[in-house]
Amino acid sequence: MRGQRFGEKNGNKDDGFMTKSDDAYRCFMGRFTCSAAVFSAFSDDLGLDPDTAKKIACGFGAGISKTGNICGAVSGGVMVIGLKYGKTHEGDDAATEKTRALTSQFIHAFTEKNGSICCTELLGYDLSDPAAYASAQKSGLFMTTCPALVKDAADILERIL
Repeated sequence: MRGQRFGEKNGNKDDGFMTKSDDAYRCFMGRFTCSAAVFSAFSDDLGLDPDTAKKIACGFGAGISKTGNICGAVSGGVMVIGLKYGKTHEGDDAATEKTRALTSQFIHAFTEKNGSICCTELLGYDLSDPAAYASAQKSGLFMTTCPALVKDAADILERIL
């Protein structure tokens, strides 16, 4: 699944080619949460309005609402996998298994690249502590490290979906 909002010509990327990773990055830099950025970048292709996706995912940013838990970019990715492959019918255990397998693959790839899926470990600050959150903000991590994590999550999703 590759973003083609601005098109391809004869199989070659033109200057306007946008990947889902680019979409997620642009959304994050527009001041949406990391989770909303990743989830909404894929949502339209999966039948969910991007604005609704941003609302659904909003609370997962900053390690689930500044608690420092699972990285919001990872949460957004897990929601993408669920939206695409999740179980909707009783007895469809194959959908659950596929969702779990892809989620495990996604988490493994993200951890391999970044060392963790825990926001506190990724940023080096306990975001549940207001003083530490303020320090992380002052350090610029949210504008340097987090955009790369958003892009990584979207890149991995593009490869495995």
